[in-house]
Amino acid sequence: MTRQLIPSRRAFPADDPIFALNAEAQARRAAGESILNATVGALLDDSGQLVVLDAVMDLWRELTALEIAPYAPIAGDPSFLKALVRRHWPMLSIAGAACATPGGSGALALSLKNLLEPGQRVLTTAPFWGPYATLAAENGMGLVTAPWPGVGEPLDAGAWEATLRSLMKDQGRVLLWLNDPCHNPTGRSLSPADRATLVGLLREVSALGPLTLLLDFAYLDYTRVPEAVAAALSDYAALGAEGRVLVGASLSLSKSMTLYGGRCGALAFPWSVDPALQAALTQSCRGTWSNCAKAPQALLLRLEKDGKAQARLAAEHRHWSEVLAARASALDEALTAEGMEALQWTGGFFVCVSVSDPEAVCVQMKQRGVYTVPLPDGLRVGLCGMRAAEAPRFAQTLRRVLTA
Repeated sequence: MTRQLIPSRRAFPADDPIFALNAEAQARRAAGESILNATVGALLDDSGQLVVLDAVMDLWRELTALEIAPYAPIAGDPSFLKALVRRHWPMLSIAGAACATPGGSGALALSLKNLLEPGQRVLTTAPFWGPYATLAAENGMGLVTAPWPGVGEPLDAGAWEATLRSLMKDQGRVLLWLNDPCHNPTGRSLSPADRATLVGLLREVSALGPLTLLLDFAYLDYTRVPEAVAAALSDYAALGAEGRVLVGASLSLSKSMTLYGGRCGALAFPWSVDPALQAALTQSCRGTWSNCAKAPQALLLRLEKDGKAQARLAAEHRHWSEVLAARASALDEALTAEGMEALQWTGGFFVCVSVSDPEAVCVQMKQRGVYTVPLPDGLRVGLCGMRAAEAPRFAQTLRRVLTA
């Protein structure tokens, strides 16, 4: 072991667990085995190829040298930030306090640096995207959860209120990462009634100390019901405009534009014009990655000015949303045929199957050639990479493992 590596950094796995599972599945498939790989976190077509949106790639090829090579401003191009915010809230005329980040993960990391103290805990849902815990740990912080509603169940308002009040009492401030609409990993958004309940709780607890709601908007373009997503965005806009809760968003081009490798997004607080908040975000950018890539920012500005490209992109998002919906429906049909509960996907790339011992179930399913991602609350299943025709195999394998 390298002696120069400090003791606290010596016990990590060699690779991210999700990427390691994906690599194992791919290696077995390459060796000729029949493998169902539901670990993938990027959108694949039915032949297993990465989906790359044509409207985006055509704009990418039009970029000039001066839209690619120069440094972008440290906090990002102001026009880019405004355009990205307006993709979600077209009625806004400013981006507020905002900065460009390397994807949504960069936005989440900056929120920790600026809105919590070392040793404090960020609040999110259970289940949650696993790297949330990694991001918190890498910033010397912890993570606490409140339950996401189960299928057909209402929000547990009592649990949410108790957790919010306890956190506020313990640390004097609350930062909530909320992946809604299109929740990862359940694939289910909050109902309007549940969202109203949660927003009401946030208003109440904000009277006790600083409270920030950071919305993780990774998957909004892939949904069964676009009108429900628009209604949710309106609800959060109303809360942000009130000013009692600091409402912001982690925005990314990774999924929305299939620019995973472009590593570009933003952290934005559209209803805040606090110069101290803007200065803090800019300082964090300078002290962490300095500048983000210019090319994706230039691409979004081209998109904003090109109505035909916007229409093409919207059509592609609708098409792939329908593909995801068909995969989700096929999986629900297969699960119910095997006597298990339907998952009722409404948006995003994933669903989550509740099982009592996810690690053990994952291992046994791997032995049968079916790969999923174990979470504390169940198995994450990537609809984004699993064909509808594979749903019966998945459901049959799961039932056999659970009844073995």
